[in-house]
Amino acid sequence: MIRTSNLTRRFGKLTAVDRLNLEVPRGEIFGLVGPDGAGKTTTLRLLCGLLDPSEGQVWVAGYNVARELTAVKDSIGYMAQRSGLYVDLTVEENMLFYADLFGISDAERAELMPRLLHMTRMEPFRKRPAGKLSGGMKQKLALMCALLHHPRILFLDEPTNGVDPVSRRDFWAILYQLVKDGMTVFVTTAYLDEAERCNRVGLMHRGRLICCDSPEALRNQLGETCYEVECTDQRAAREYLASAEGVLSVAPAGAKLHVFLPAGHGPALLEERLRPATFTSILPSLEDVFIALIRKAQHGHN
Repeated sequence: MIRTSNLTRRFGKLTAVDRLNLEVPRGEIFGLVGPDGAGKTTTLRLLCGLLDPSEGQVWVAGYNVARELTAVKDSIGYMAQRSGLYVDLTVEENMLFYADLFGISDAERAELMPRLLHMTRMEPFRKRPAGKLSGGMKQKLALMCALLHHPRILFLDEPTNGVDPVSRRDFWAILYQLVKDGMTVFVTTAYLDEAERCNRVGLMHRGRLICCDSPEALRNQLGETCYEVECTDQRAAREYLASAEGVLSVAPAGAKLHVFLPAGHGPALLEERLRPATFTSILPSLEDVFIALIRKAQHGHN
């Protein structure tokens, strides 16, 4: 449903997206994650035809984005970070406005709008002005407006940024239902717990895709070993480990520390030095994996 070939976008001397090669099949939730400035939003805008590439090509829903943009736009739904809702219009009026823009017939509206309102549990709020909705409700309304023309692919740019946890959970439940019905979802997110919900995840850093796989595969692919460290003085332990020989990285994880050591290097000497600290080998979280991969990418870049 989505394919890129050496997709590149430059802004002057800055290369925001650097030779991106990516394929996303039908019926998948694909998550694109990375630090601020990694190129996530630029990638999304290139896929939607909102930006022209400097080099390379993009195909979406079988159409070449550069040559068949109208067909691409008819096949996709797009939610930007800033929604295009009209705050003085009610939920229902916003949906009717977008239905007019998409040229949706009265018969289609009568069938689809009640179904979308029911799916998002927004039926009780259909007469409420958009400006008086909570953050989560606004995102649901923006999603409904993006779905009115039956898109085959849904592009979401950090859709739950700043939304409360309960609304985020509800939003993802809706996405799962859409994918179950055959839709393909491409989402950028800064929340790694959301990345865990995706079928596959791509990590971008400085415009490049540095890994792409399922969350489970990514957690198991690192060559080094992750240890969870319990200690009485976390600050002192972290300062020591940050400069200790053989330690690749150390980062806080709640009341504990997560430490990466090279494969085959045990923590016995470190444990002795930090006694009564305890080192327990664990499967790294997705956050641990991404920090480690970005560290490697930075080291290779430097």
